[in-house]
Amino acid sequence: MRMLVLGAGLQGSACAFDLLGLPEVERVTLADLNPSRLPAFLKRRAGKRLAVARIDVKQAVRLRALMRGHDAVMNASPYFFNFAVSKAAVATGLHCSDLGGNTEIVQQQKTLDAGARKKRVSIIPDCGLAPGMVNIIAAEGIRRVGDADTVKIFVGGLPQHPQPPLNYQIVYSLEGALDYYTTPSWVLRDGKPARVDALSELESVTFPAPVGTLEAFHTGGGISTMPWAYAGKVRTMEYKTLRYPGHVAIMRPVRELGLLSMKPVMVKGSKVVPRDAFIATVTPELTKPNAPDLVALRIEVTGRDKRRVAWQLLDYADEKAGVSAMMRTTGYSLAITGLMQVDGRITAVGAHTPDEAVPFQPYVDELKKRGVEIREVAQ
Repeated sequence: MRMLVLGAGLQGSACAFDLLGLPEVERVTLADLNPSRLPAFLKRRAGKRLAVARIDVKQAVRLRALMRGHDAVMNASPYFFNFAVSKAAVATGLHCSDLGGNTEIVQQQKTLDAGARKKRVSIIPDCGLAPGMVNIIAAEGIRRVGDADTVKIFVGGLPQHPQPPLNYQIVYSLEGALDYYTTPSWVLRDGKPARVDALSELESVTFPAPVGTLEAFHTGGGISTMPWAYAGKVRTMEYKTLRYPGHVAIMRPVRELGLLSMKPVMVKGSKVVPRDAFIATVTPELTKPNAPDLVALRIEVTGRDKRRVAWQLLDYADEKAGVSAMMRTTGYSLAITGLMQVDGRITAVGAHTPDEAVPFQPYVDELKKRGVEIREVAQ
């Protein structure tokens, strides 16, 4: 297999790192606008089975040229490039997967279905943690109970050693996290897609020690197109983000005071975007490169006959390798999807979301090989 990974940030680097650990992968090309920013765990592999290339994803002709000679592209570049990358993959005849991040763009990618079927390739957006892993597990739960009534999904990336006042550290793009805090969340209520306010409907979720009790609240984007896919089939479906208790009590007033607004304000004669100023101010305080993280996940599905299934995950940073828990659960998920597209375990061609195309047990088994263990819990 020859695999192309776009984006040498945290998740793209983790994806490439995982692929390089597989003997069936002959070569990995990692391409980025600034390829010199490789993390330490990849730099020592460059020039062996890892090729590094410079690419501006906006240059369609060069992108397609780079794609040739590969079996699949795993796209970890910013979400606003996802449609263009998918379109180029279809034109070149490559399987394509990405991390999603924007439901409207996923719906655009679905329009590539006929072209992908003609080329006998699959286009699968939303292949990270959430959306991604959670969609695959939730879909399995819905299949298991038969006639599903309620689907509840909880996920959070957290510091192992929280520090006040937010008890949070940056585990992926802070700009992306703030988008989720300010964008209404799509859910299913009475079988119909509906929107609820981010940071709302706070509840507690308890995990085994040492994590303990976390708070959960609505955020945007976590389940992507599932509210439409299961409209009329499931009564209630919702996604909530997990944080240590007290997080919302700070972040909701921050938002309500306008500090996360994208509307410029005048400050001493200059226009300033409040969110830009907020990010610039808090990033040094929330950036803790040597502080290990964890990922907590729970998914609960209840049938109309009260039958219930649930899964749970607590994953921790691989401090020896220098790979965070968020990278393991997100970047590795992307790598596994690309692997299964090429080796044929994903049989569907066309444009599909993970809950439609990725087989549950092979996916979970691949994660377990990497030490990311999704456990079914008793109900």
